[in-house]
Amino acid sequence: MRAGQRMRPFIGAALAWACAAAAHAGSPHAFRPPPFSSMPGGQYGALVREGYRIFEQTPRYAGEYTGDALSCESCHLDGGRRSDAVPLWAAFGMYPRYQTRAGQVISFQQRLQQCFQFSENGYPPPLDSQVMRALTAYSHWLASGAPIGVELPGGGLKPVPKTGHDPDPVAGRRVYANRCAVCHGSDGHGKKVDGQYRYPPLWGSASFNRGAGMAKLPVAAAFIKANMSYGHADLTDQQADDVAAWMELQDRPADPRKGVLAWLLER
Repeated sequence: MRAGQRMRPFIGAALAWACAAAAHAGSPHAFRPPPFSSMPGGQYGALVREGYRIFEQTPRYAGEYTGDALSCESCHLDGGRRSDAVPLWAAFGMYPRYQTRAGQVISFQQRLQQCFQFSENGYPPPLDSQVMRALTAYSHWLASGAPIGVELPGGGLKPVPKTGHDPDPVAGRRVYANRCAVCHGSDGHGKKVDGQYRYPPLWGSASFNRGAGMAKLPVAAAFIKANMSYGHADLTDQQADDVAAWMELQDRPADPRKGVLAWLLER
């Protein structure tokens, strides 16, 4: 099952909810993005606000490019502001950069396209599309004052330390039932409030596909350890590994690069 394998998570995964904690500083000396109250005016401000709306409710405002029920904020918490939750302010200044899986240097906009293809299980918006312009503007504004080309504290995901035990999906199922199901549902398909997903589906047809970073056990474990349960991130390293292992076993859309049955052959 490759349970003991570790990998360095990349910025931007993909990828919960709520837009609070603007001053959150989970990592010491984490960069603080500008408050929402300081959003600029004029045409730039209008584009920033549009990008924020797309980020918060991606299927509603960019539905032509999405294939699941997730929004950008499902993985990049608190509107992409929260440290230790793949924040946008940390990602924006790190591009262009070489990406191993692409085998080339990619731009920030190309990274956003990948998010739509894998985390949104959809289609890459054209680089000159209004959706791409708006999301880039919002990301640019969040990174106001951040240094360029510098790995910032709280900007990525910290790998879960090795515990000496392989991740155990059976134990993870119990942890999920006790700690996660109250929000994400006993079936992992998320929960809606007033017809909108408040808690995202973690697997099933409405969730991210197998090409997404969050579909990889080390990435999911790191995200879970740092952020879940939301507001009360107190799972042990082993529990985070176990829950991630349980998630990895569940059904979800295939990686569009590999085909429907490829993930079975890898096991």
